[in-house]
Amino acid sequence: MRIQLQSWLLFIPFLAIFAINMVLVSGQCQSDQQSLLLQLKSSLKFDVNQSVHMVKWSQNTDCCNWSGIVCDVGGLVTGLNLSFESISGGIENSTGLFGLQYLQRLNLAFNSFNATQIPSRLANLTNLTYLNLSTAGFAGQIPVEISSMTRLVTLDLSTLSLLGSALLKLENPNLKELVQDLKELRELYLDGVNISAQGSEWCKALSSSLPNLQVLSLSSCFLSGPVHSSLADLHSLSVIHLDQNNLSSPVPDFMSGFSNLTSLRLSFCELTGVFPEKIFQVQTLETLDLSNNRLLEGSLPDLPENISLRTLMLPDTNFSGTLPDSIGNVKKLSRIELPRCNFSGPIPTSMSKLTELVYLDLSDNNFTGQIPSDDSDLQSSGRCGRLDCTV
Repeated sequence: MRIQLQSWLLFIPFLAIFAINMVLVSGQCQSDQQSLLLQLKSSLKFDVNQSVHMVKWSQNTDCCNWSGIVCDVGGLVTGLNLSFESISGGIENSTGLFGLQYLQRLNLAFNSFNATQIPSRLANLTNLTYLNLSTAGFAGQIPVEISSMTRLVTLDLSTLSLLGSALLKLENPNLKELVQDLKELRELYLDGVNISAQGSEWCKALSSSLPNLQVLSLSSCFLSGPVHSSLADLHSLSVIHLDQNNLSSPVPDFMSGFSNLTSLRLSFCELTGVFPEKIFQVQTLETLDLSNNRLLEGSLPDLPENISLRTLMLPDTNFSGTLPDSIGNVKKLSRIELPRCNFSGPIPTSMSKLTELVYLDLSDNNFTGQIPSDDSDLQSSGRCGRLDCTV
């Protein structure tokens, strides 16, 4: 046994030298990968004065050490971040980009591609799990080829709307055709894309194809309501952003069944009826924004002490009744916006317990009494950006 131990001790230095050599070799960018990146740089039009990443790329250094580049242990490029690079064109002819076959993450967000179409050749990057083209200046029909990128986990095609008109649209393919094969998708951001679909259509398209979806962000997508019950099949949803769509319907009760829900944004949706009180009981909920739904009625129920609520926004709704004393037990509350509602009654003294509160607006209601003394100096101390209350 002693002889065997001595033999292993003698062998350890050789193992160490071998491991070091392996690390050095695997950390070097492969020459073909570096050539593709340099081709990409030469084909893109970008402002060198604004560039953060590409302006630093040089053939004299290892591309795995370049800004915005991630390589695997074999020196293959797996991540490319060219967000905020002031790129204005040239992507459609960028053979270097489409040749990076090992890419898993691609971020081209916040560029200025001057209303060019999203290149269909992106589908050549079959290993992509993350694709972010948010606010990159693309326009027109989203190419059908995106639907063949079946390994995608995150897809962000969000865009800005100009004067109520969307730059990007989903007609052919429509939403159903875009997502029907994206079974691995967990995060979908299509904010500002013109989808123009009825409630049953867009809800069924999502629920039938995206069983693992956790983040659904479809703000300003020209969607109609009502929200169909099929959406309840997406049990893993944690983020639901449907603001600025003409849903013109009540908030469905089944939304209280999303046990992982952290953010629900339904502002400017023409909501009607009574808001389900059970949604206030979802313990994981951090953000609730129902702003600017004048026909939406409701009241604040007793709030459980262990909920995660941080932001409560109900301005310009028809919420009424009194504020429950239990609001002071929601320790994480940092923002409360309740202006121009129909609340009444005394302001709970328990609000003095909200030590995380930085923004409070209770204006244009029918409250009585005074803001608790412990909160009276919120504005002057900088803890509160606005402290208005009609009493």
